[in-house]
Amino acid sequence: MAKESNQKAKLLYLIKIFEEKTDQEHPITINELISLLANFGISAERKSLYRDIELLQSFGYDIIAQRSKTYGYYLASRIFELAELKLLVDAVQSSKFITHKKSNELIKKIESLASEHEAKQLQRQVYVANRIKNANESIYYNVDRIHSAIGENSKISFKYFDWTMNKEKAFRKDGEKYTVSPWALTWDDENYYLVAYETETDMVKHYRVDKMMYIDALCEKRDGKKKFAEFDMAIYSKKFFGMFNGNEETVTIRCHKSIAGVIIDRFGKDITLFPDDAEHFKANINVAVSPMFLGWVFNFGDKMEIVSPKGVISKFKEMAQGVVDKYEQV
Repeated sequence: MAKESNQKAKLLYLIKIFEEKTDQEHPITINELISLLANFGISAERKSLYRDIELLQSFGYDIIAQRSKTYGYYLASRIFELAELKLLVDAVQSSKFITHKKSNELIKKIESLASEHEAKQLQRQVYVANRIKNANESIYYNVDRIHSAIGENSKISFKYFDWTMNKEKAFRKDGEKYTVSPWALTWDDENYYLVAYETETDMVKHYRVDKMMYIDALCEKRDGKKKFAEFDMAIYSKKFFGMFNGNEETVTIRCHKSIAGVIIDRFGKDITLFPDDAEHFKANINVAVSPMFLGWVFNFGDKMEIVSPKGVISKFKEMAQGVVDKYEQV
């Protein structure tokens, strides 16, 4: 009875073999198909296999006959091309918010979308020495809970923490839960952030997902619909360097022409660069003036300077002087 049952599943096993064993570089012969089917307890004749392959082709499977030294068949088209799978593997492996354990599980699933031969190329692709990964296993599920709340138009509550010098969690607001309306998730500076509306302050705020704990979806419907009606995540991300908060201001910077690409990479091709002289240009940028932004400017030395407003120039001078004072004590 079991043998007869396997015979009925013959086409399913054929699909499994083509998906797992074949690609353009590894066609399979009819004799090899007969042998592999026998391993599943299925007997097959050459003529019946030709008919089965034609049936799979007519159903939409892109099985190609290839003549080389022998006559073989392989599955030519898959849902994802190998280059696309490599890109997915790279994204998973480089995502700091996904733990090592989850990365390995996801990569194994991605490998199953390729033939076993192509999967070896994906395995070579994934090794990145000493890459820092988050140890918080719950992030993976936090993202899912937040997405669900967004889909259900629900507010969420959660606790939010910082790390102490002793590598311990210290909850903000003395452990009291935050309640916000989640509207979007964004990936910035290797971290996942929730962008949400806070009713009490009538403000859009963001929170690092890996620092959120005890997330619960509430029965209350989300607020802030009007605020997010014209919300542009790309513009929001440009303003916040490393998603550090600060007062939003229009800042004029003067830059050497050699870093024009840096400005375009950060603020997009729509930004206007005004020639200042043969070697320099100016640009007006809308940013949240935070220590992270000032540090970004400092990073370019004499190739970038803040021209206005005066308040931002003063903040930059204070920060730079503070650094100098620290080192003068050495």
